[in-house]
Formats: sequence, C-alpha cells, structure tokens
Amino acid sequence: MDTPGGQGLHHKESQATLISLLQLDPSPMDSPSPSAADKESSLPAGQDTASQDEGGNGSIRSGSAGTTSHLGLSSGRSAIYYLTRVQRYSSYATGVFTALHLANVSLIPAVTRSVAGSETYLLMTREIYQTPVAEPVLVALPVALHVGAGLALRLLRRWQNMERYGGGTPGMYALHRMREALSGKGAGGAVRLWPPLTYISLSGYALALFYGAHVFMNRVVPLAVEGDSSNIGLAYVAHGFARHPVTSRLAYLGLLATASGHMVWGLARWFGMAPSTEGWRGRGSVAVDKKTRTQRRRKWLSVHGVAAGLAALWAIGGLGVVARGGLADGWVGKVYDGLFASVGM
Repeated sequence: MDTPGGQGLHHKESQATLISLLQLDPSPMDSPSPSAADKESSLPAGQDTASQDEGGNGSIRSGSAGTTSHLGLSSGRSAIYYLTRVQRYSSYATGVFTALHLANVSLIPAVTRSVAGSETYLLMTREIYQTPVAEPVLVALPVALHVGAGLALRLLRRWQNMERYGGGTPGMYALHRMREALSGKGAGGAVRLWPPLTYISLSGYALALFYGAHVFMNRVVPLAVEGDSSNIGLAYVAHGFARHPVTSRLAYLGLLATASGHMVWGLARWFGMAPSTEGWRGRGSVAVDKKTRTQRRRKWLSVHGVAAGLAALWAIGGLGVVARGGLADGWVGKVYDGLFASVGM
C-alpha cells in the first residue's frame, strides 16, 4: 500500500542525498563586456593588412591567456615534475660513487685475494670522492636530495589525493567512505590517500637505514673519536667482522640486498624496462591477457635476476675476502677496538 505521496510504508531515505547538504558556493566566470571587447578589437585607421593580421593574432593570444587564467589553468610545470627530476638526476650522481666504491670493497679484493693488497687502491680512489669538496658534492648532497625528493613526492601526492577526494571540503571524505560502505564495496573500495608502496620505495626506505648505519660506523664515529678517518679502511671492516661476526654480517647483507634491489629497480624504471613494480600480475582489478602477463613475468624476473647478480658480485669480495681478513694487530687493532667500544660494541 502506498501513501498519497507515492512512497511506501517502509520508505528509507537515500544516504546519497546527504551530499546535497554540503555547502557549495560556485562563482560565475568573469567574461569581458561587449564594449570592452569592441574597444580592444578596434584598430587605428591607416594600418596595413599585415599589421592587422599581426594585431589579430596578438588579440587571440591575449584572449586565450586571459581565459586560461580565469579558468585556473597554468602552462607551468608542477612541483611533482621538478621533484621527480631531482630524484632522477641525483641517483645518477650516487651511481658514480657506488661504482667506484663497489670496485674498491669487492671487485679489487676479489682479484687480489688480500685485504692488505687492496688498501692501496682504496687510498687512490679516496682522492676522487673523499676530498673536502668532492665528498659533499658527489656523495652527501646527491643522497640528501634523493631521499628528500622521495619523501616530498610521497607527501605531495597524499596532499593531492586529499584535495581530489574531498580533503578540502568538510565531510566529503567521510561521506565518500560511508557511501562505499553502504554500497557493499567494503574496505577494498576505500580511497587510499597514501601512494602505494612498491619494491622501489620499500627497498629505498630500508636502504636509508642500512646506509645511515654504514656512514655512522665508518665516517661519523672515527671523526668523533679520533678526529679523522685516515686509519679507516678494509682492515677496519675485517676487524669488525672478526669481533662481531653476527652483527656485521646482518648489517652487510642488509646493505647489500637493499642497495642492489633499489638501484637495479630504480634504473629499470628510469629507462622504461620495468613495466610494473608490483609483480607481473599487476593490480588485481586489472585483467590482462596471457601474452601480456608472460611478458611482464619475463621482465619482472629479469630485473630481479640482475639485482641478484649485482648482490652476488658485491658479496664475492666483501664476504669472500674482506670478511675473512681477521683481526688487526698492534696499536691499530686497539684503535679499532676503541671505536667499537665507543658505540657499545
């Protein structure tokens, strides 16, 4: 039985109509008055056809620019564009230092099969990247820019998601979540304000921790305790492996795995060789054919294979030679023990 208004006895008001209760105050676009437009389009008498054509083009350009500014559009690049470029080009500078450092701590020891025989090459390359000018420019600044740009991009994208899904309008985001729940989509259909975590971002955050610990033990502690790091070399690393084998191996393996994975996946993404960082299946809501899935799987496994190969190459000299170098003798060994004791090891 229906009521006179045509509604049933068990009528339930739609929750979707709550959106109409939000305060919306649109403002009309400003348009130039006809008299002003006529004045701008009129040209002084005596001008030739060429000048009229040139003036007409200028009027069109100025008019389009004015319309663009009224609509709130801009031809300038966004902050994400510049932050992405900073993150990309800083990784190239970091890659130069990593290649030199990898040759010193792994490749050369793997060839010489001796810690003492590899120290000479380490001292030679220190003149390239460990000078008062080169170290801040080639090592510290690119790393700081890379990490800072990554964090800024993540926060900026979250802010854009807040703006896109109603963070600037009171109650819009909460209403969206309520409508998703009432429609039966559940948590899977809820809006994620934070950008998704990929292999690159996860390995980057982990690498920042291991890299920070590495810099702290090899640069900060010697400078704070001894005043310089002239005695720090491969023998210092070998002494640490001999004194604290478990802690040293865990820290070294963590640094090796995260650095290899982050750098290889990052370069593959910059050069367009990694179609997806979330696996070959991609997102669960996107259906792909068998051929596309096979191609993604091959590229995904290839990138992981290169990362594993780099990690193995890094471990040949690091774990195979330097980690087995043993304790340092004499007063040098006592200096190393004092450095480790200063941090409670």
